[in-house]
Amino acid sequence: MRRLQDPCPNSGDPDARPAAAPGNLPAELNPFLGRENELAELGGLLEESRLVTVAGVAGVGKTRCVIRVAALREKRYCDGVLLAELSAVRHPDLLEHALIDALGLTDHTSRPPRAVLVEHLSERRTLLVIDGFEHLVDACADLVTELLRRAPRLQVLAAGRCPLRVDGERTFPLAPMSDGDAVELFTERARGVRPGWEPTAGERAAVLELCRRLDGIPLALELAAGRLRALSVEQVLLRLDDRFRLLTGGRRGAPPRHQTLRTAIGWSHELCTPEQRLLWARLSVFAGQFDLEAAEYICGGADLPADSVLDVLDELLAQSVVEREDGPAGARYRLLDTVSEYGAQWLAAAGDAPRLRRRHRDWFLGLATWCELDWFSPRQAEVAARIDSELPNLRRAMECSMESPDEVHLAQYLAGTLWFYWAGCGRLSEGRHWLDHVLEEPAPHDAARLKVLWVLGYVAVLQGDAVGAISALQECREEAERSGDATALAYAVHRTGCLAIVTDDMPRAEELLRDALGRYREVGELNSNVLMAQVELAMAVAFLGDLDAAATICDEVREICEDHGERWALAYALYVLAYAALRRGRPARARQMLGECLTIGRTFNDLLGTVLSLELLALVTVVEGDAGEAAVLQGAAEGIWPSVGLQLFGSAFYGRPRAECEEQARRELGNAAYEEGLRAGRRLDPGAAVDRALAGGGPASAADGPGTGGAPTGGSGGTRRPAASRMTGRGGPERW
Repeated sequence: MRRLQDPCPNSGDPDARPAAAPGNLPAELNPFLGRENELAELGGLLEESRLVTVAGVAGVGKTRCVIRVAALREKRYCDGVLLAELSAVRHPDLLEHALIDALGLTDHTSRPPRAVLVEHLSERRTLLVIDGFEHLVDACADLVTELLRRAPRLQVLAAGRCPLRVDGERTFPLAPMSDGDAVELFTERARGVRPGWEPTAGERAAVLELCRRLDGIPLALELAAGRLRALSVEQVLLRLDDRFRLLTGGRRGAPPRHQTLRTAIGWSHELCTPEQRLLWARLSVFAGQFDLEAAEYICGGADLPADSVLDVLDELLAQSVVEREDGPAGARYRLLDTVSEYGAQWLAAAGDAPRLRRRHRDWFLGLATWCELDWFSPRQAEVAARIDSELPNLRRAMECSMESPDEVHLAQYLAGTLWFYWAGCGRLSEGRHWLDHVLEEPAPHDAARLKVLWVLGYVAVLQGDAVGAISALQECREEAERSGDATALAYAVHRTGCLAIVTDDMPRAEELLRDALGRYREVGELNSNVLMAQVELAMAVAFLGDLDAAATICDEVREICEDHGERWALAYALYVLAYAALRRGRPARARQMLGECLTIGRTFNDLLGTVLSLELLALVTVVEGDAGEAAVLQGAAEGIWPSVGLQLFGSAFYGRPRAECEEQARRELGNAAYEEGLRAGRRLDPGAAVDRALAGGGPASAADGPGTGGAPTGGSGGTRRPAASRMTGRGGPERW
């Protein structure tokens, strides 16, 4: 492949080169040792090819190498270096969702995830690092091929146990470490458990022999080094020798290095106490991270009391069998993939895998139930972070329930219970996948299935799929009436009201939403959904011209939100109030409330709420007298809409505020200056646009005055807030 040219601006001038865009490469927790030659070779391959795959046996250090190379070359990529870890993705259908997550994208449309990826990467100079793809090799090869064909400035650096085998790929077989590097790694990691340790002259020979026996595989070396807490190097060698003889029954034709890795892990496993081995095997039921409470419930039992799990887990941490990872959801733990696979084999051999999978499923059913209840509380942000971290386990729980016809209703329960995450945290596309999937298997129209139907209708409304929404909501309503399920019926009526709003049928929307609120009162329902129904009703009456009634409704919602610590629905109530304030000639008040909307939207990754707030803020800005900044904000919103759906939903109601802003800005600036402002705004990513909006604009708007005369008048004309309510990425129709 021909050498790539660096398309970054000013790439020839180191002083002028812009800093690399933010990425998500993890920081190194311990020193990267050795591999200088390998790093240099990989760097050279990336100069020549757009796709480089580092292949090798499990535990050989592929992940550390690709992350190190990517970090060293980060400034070469104007649009960032992004890591996608695929080991916890169990089904090919979720591959594209995983890459969307890695790229930090939010898309609420019904577009295929692949189209979202292609559009985002098509003009960007990005290095995409893909790790742990071997169980998805066919799907990953197909996706990478299309991305490279349609995104000419993209490069991909992959790490797996086998090549992707696609055109243009350069494969770099990562060999075990050289003797010198292996000894250095072993010695450094040994000092982690025995500070200040230096091998004696006699031990140096033993260390070298140990490294050679383990074929220089980093994972094996680190596991062996962890044993120096209790053993000498000579004792480790003797025990390893025993393990080699014990574990020589590998499959004929299997790579010797694979057998060597199994030997290292098997030896470490054999040295564990019975309780440690048991916990190791049971922890393999988790997908990705887990926390202590989950481990205690799922892995505890008569032979391993729950109150002893912490001590045993701590011992496995000390032996490098388990890793600790701290994040927004607190202290979390993870088994290395190879270590987890080894434990899973022991769990299956013991015949205990089905029981542990059920316990795992039951725990995460309970977690989802708790999170749904806690969503209507001051802990919304905590709930969002928790579900983010537990998503691989929640997927596995749904997969487990779908394996048995008698348990499909549990998968339906889980998919429906997560409505707040699908709609409220930017996961519409994946939510639609699971909601459709759990309805594929026949099941009675019980409460779980009815909930899936109204949640599916809700998600379809947010995606702009009116046909899908009508189908799901009509079925839900008919079956709820037949079975006498008053709660499901209330939700079906509510979501149908949402659909009426986004299709500009405001009288029908008002009728349905008032009906739904009455039904909610009859069944005693009060949660974020009910508040969103009130906000949506306010949106409808505002579009019909009654700003006073809309403000009264949202003031009540605001009080309830403040009483309960609810922030998600509050943002949409504030949006309606900001619209009313602007129409009443109070742009400063509107700006203040829209700023809070943007702040809350960022907390929940609510792209729809963000773009709606930016649109209305653009109108506020032009009313205040800064047409130039208003054009920039309109351009920023215009750049976000493709990731949300049809701009302004194709609605006359939603489109009027933008039209008013554009008309006034063009009149004050002239067409050329207005178009330049739009172009400047389109160049902003969503985060930068929000930062600019919260700061009150760019340098040109620093001297903005308090505003011009009055806001544009007109009842249904300017509100952007209603749009947010209905289509919001977070709460979608129910938001407003």
